[in-house]
Amino acid sequence: MKTIIIAGGSGFLGQILKEYFSKKEYLVKILTRNPKHENDIYWNAKDLGKWTKELENIEGLINLTGKSVDCRYTEKNKKIIYSSRINSTHVLGLAINLCENPPKIWMNSSTATIYKHSMNKEMTEEHGDIGDDFSMNIAKSWEKAFNAITNPKTRKIILRTSIVLGKNGGALMPLKKMTKFGLGGKHGIGNQKVSWIHELDFVKILDFLIEHKNLSGVFNICVPKPTDNCTMMKSLRKVLKAPFGMPHSKPLLELGAKLIGTETELVLKSRNVIPKRLLINGYAFKYINIESALFNLLNP
Repeated sequence: MKTIIIAGGSGFLGQILKEYFSKKEYLVKILTRNPKHENDIYWNAKDLGKWTKELENIEGLINLTGKSVDCRYTEKNKKIIYSSRINSTHVLGLAINLCENPPKIWMNSSTATIYKHSMNKEMTEEHGDIGDDFSMNIAKSWEKAFNAITNPKTRKIILRTSIVLGKNGGALMPLKKMTKFGLGGKHGIGNQKVSWIHELDFVKILDFLIEHKNLSGVFNICVPKPTDNCTMMKSLRKVLKAPFGMPHSKPLLELGAKLIGTETELVLKSRNVIPKRLLINGYAFKYINIESALFNLLNP
């Protein structure tokens, strides 16, 4: 039986990956600070330990570790967002090089937020404009830590993942709740691009990358054509049969973000990201239309 280890896999994305690969008869193990289930393995995400032996002879390592960016960017939170990503990536790279038979592939999370706000220019892996603010610099540091360690026997892939829409977690849950309470209108002007991916395509893309052994480097994980915020919220109201959705001005969003402990960047930044390398290499997306994706996720 092939084994996959997911570092930081106790959250939303880790659990959908665990379910998917378990059904494909992989043995899936989770590296976590709080082991609760069978095949959960303790690590503190910064130091070498007994867990390092688990990396021997495995098919793949997927690193999802990192504090959620859905919080206020206080100095304390900024430090944790940074250290949780850099420390875990660094120690995994060291652990791989201690293996006699290291993982065949190591996929490390990054984010589509690495690209600048863009309304018109399409951000591909090769020609995307990488910017310079807190979120973008975190992503750059994360990828730099991943690339800094040479792992000669392991194929390495960076996952620049967009907003993942899922049934039981991620960005869709608060949007669903807001829409049901009549607050599902556009955010700001509403024309900002939204790059997204259905949870099923997310896991199938990672499977595709494992299976296609010639692939390495950076991949944008998102639908071929972004939607926009206005269309996304309109589709959400339609699927949830919400007759009205109050729009949110930028000042109102700023106030609301403070109240619920998050940042407006998550909804106001225009992410115009294109998965060019997935398209070139023949990945076939199952969900490319925002309305059909939302219908599938919210009307099982």
